[in-house]
Amino acid sequence: MFVEVILPVPLSDTYTYFVPENLRAAVFPGSLVSVTFGRNKHYSGVIAYIHTIKPTCPYEIKPIVAVEQSSPVVRRPQLRFWEWLSQYYLCSLGEVAKAALPSGFRKEPSMGYKPKKEVFIRLASQCKTAESLRSTFDSLKRAVKQEQLLLAFIDYSRLFDQNIAEGSLPEAEISKKALLTRSGSGEAALAALINKGILESYSKEVGRLSSDDLPLSDPNRLNSLQQQAYIEILQHFREKNVCLLHGVTSSGKTEIYIHLINETLKLNRQALFLLPEIALTTQITDRLKRYFGNKMGVYHSKVSDNERLEIWNNLLHDEGFQVILGVRSSIFLPFRDLGLIIVDEEHEPGYKQQNPAPRYHARNAAIVLATMHSAKVVLGSATPSLESYFNAQTGKYGYVALNKRFEETELPTIIPVDVKELRRKKQMKSLLSPLLTEKISRLLENGEQVLLFQNRRGFAPMVVCRICDWTPKCRFCDVSLTVHKHSNRLACHYCGSTYPIPAECPECGNKDLKPRGFGTEMVEEELQRIFPEIHIDRMDFDTTREKKSFEAIISRFEQGKTQVLIGTQMISKGLDFEKVGLVGILSADSLINFPDFRAYERAYQLMSQVAGRAGRRKQQGEVILQTSNPEHPLIRQVLNHDYEGMVRLQLEERRMFRYPPFYRLIEINLKHKQTDLLQEMAAEYARMLRQSLGDRVIGPYTPPIVRVQSLYIRKILLKMEISASLNVMREAIENATTHITANRRFKYVTIQYDVDPVG
Repeated sequence: MFVEVILPVPLSDTYTYFVPENLRAAVFPGSLVSVTFGRNKHYSGVIAYIHTIKPTCPYEIKPIVAVEQSSPVVRRPQLRFWEWLSQYYLCSLGEVAKAALPSGFRKEPSMGYKPKKEVFIRLASQCKTAESLRSTFDSLKRAVKQEQLLLAFIDYSRLFDQNIAEGSLPEAEISKKALLTRSGSGEAALAALINKGILESYSKEVGRLSSDDLPLSDPNRLNSLQQQAYIEILQHFREKNVCLLHGVTSSGKTEIYIHLINETLKLNRQALFLLPEIALTTQITDRLKRYFGNKMGVYHSKVSDNERLEIWNNLLHDEGFQVILGVRSSIFLPFRDLGLIIVDEEHEPGYKQQNPAPRYHARNAAIVLATMHSAKVVLGSATPSLESYFNAQTGKYGYVALNKRFEETELPTIIPVDVKELRRKKQMKSLLSPLLTEKISRLLENGEQVLLFQNRRGFAPMVVCRICDWTPKCRFCDVSLTVHKHSNRLACHYCGSTYPIPAECPECGNKDLKPRGFGTEMVEEELQRIFPEIHIDRMDFDTTREKKSFEAIISRFEQGKTQVLIGTQMISKGLDFEKVGLVGILSADSLINFPDFRAYERAYQLMSQVAGRAGRRKQQGEVILQTSNPEHPLIRQVLNHDYEGMVRLQLEERRMFRYPPFYRLIEINLKHKQTDLLQEMAAEYARMLRQSLGDRVIGPYTPPIVRVQSLYIRKILLKMEISASLNVMREAIENATTHITANRRFKYVTIQYDVDPVG
């Protein structure tokens, strides 16, 4: 008996091992097995399939060492899904497996699953009868704190809520932490009861997943517009598997999702609710828990490795979860029978995995996953991606529009401020225009809250010598260093390297080094200077590194402890704050002036989404949009909430210049330490591709960032017709790669494929 094993390595798809006779009854497709690889490496791998034909391999066929799980850890539909991801995104099955499986399953790196243990308290054996318990209380009359703690144990462990057998008390327990917290008692009283043989403590394995027995509510009643949208979605599902819900900000899309999930659960099927950002799970988790309770699990990168493994096993063994709320990696979970996938904020680039491979797009992969489960997909957004909107308008997807906000609140008024003109008149004394400063002051006096959006973190994007224009750059990447005043360091946002802020210019010795541009840190400092009495929070990558940091920032803002929240794109994504009356977009131009064909689409989406955070209840909000070019066509479209106008112009350009949704893009990234060798190799690679693909091959060309992590970069772009055969394209790429890697001079060139890149 032989097995094909998927190993978590970026090499061949599977490796063949034979099964010793004593293990044959324990192996199945999807089983986790321990194998040796190479001379002395050990890995945990997944069995893809089993066969009895001895293959002709260039390597010695070794036995599997052990079967690590008595039952498969991966379902058969998952293996099919992995194969599709590998084929479509031009990567190995091993790379897919490494991304999919929680690290607790893998021996590489050496991280095994560690059960969580907790100390519990129960009655000692000498107090297991009602009579002995009565005499125990008699003995504690002078030890008031011990008596109170024993009473608390009986109460919180629900000892007398159970049926009491003749002569003995039932088993009852409570965790030590819960007992001390809920009773308000100290360690000394508990230690005394244990020393007297009244209570005893012991260690017990517990799950990491919350299991609060909270009363559940029925979904809220939909208003007439929501109900109409809900009915239309169900009607589309009779003929189509995917429906785009195009609902303006604060129109109540989430309530519609909840009703759709509820109907799915009634059919005993599972639902996956995808979000693009961990920050969004913070608000929506509590909301969904009210309806689905312990049927719902949360899965994202801030969940610990052991918790991720427990969620995986919960789904694998059908132990209760029917709804998963998570980010893009949630598509890999072992669903039994998916009935519905919701992709909220479907336009967000956060759904695209950048590094490492597989560089999948969770929205597109979710649609394929749903097809494999005969499930339905809802794509939701106030500003849909051009691809999804085009697919809806051409009839590939269903389309439902929700054009009014919940409770008929008007969309916010967007007021442009010409900062270029203000600077010319010397009226721009701050990062905040006079109008924005005045509006903030007025709102704060009324007890309302403010969001300020600046899509750059750090204090300033660079520091410059005023005499010779010298700018510090990263030693490993061809980028200027960002000033982080809070840590008093310069940082590279590409490789993570940090450097001290120089006291003087190394070129000319000038000490007058000034920051250029501004990030969220500078906005925070400036705002605190203008309004010293208010509490300000900042939400960006630097302030949200810790597991609970998202929750803490959002909680303070929801409770009104924070008056102004400054943030990057994190604050634009579906967060719902009741008292936000004003949003400030501090630098609209930096969003538009970006070298990417999606720049205008992205800029419109970001500005519209962040503007939508204002006035989300009964009162219309305001948005102050600071720009140097208020007459720019895209700025006018944002001011007029003209999504259709933006789409119309962008689709015309995309059709003309062969971009999505009319063409499929594949970006090939070539990297090496030697720029001359890399240029030679890239030219040869492109030549080989042109032999098969002709003018579909663009490049090689040099990207805006020439070097990252000491490696120079060249890119080749393939523009393929939507109707073009993926097999032909893949074969052309594989042939070119084989030809190039056969040349020993190019042996150490890194080749990466990015199918459907997002920028």
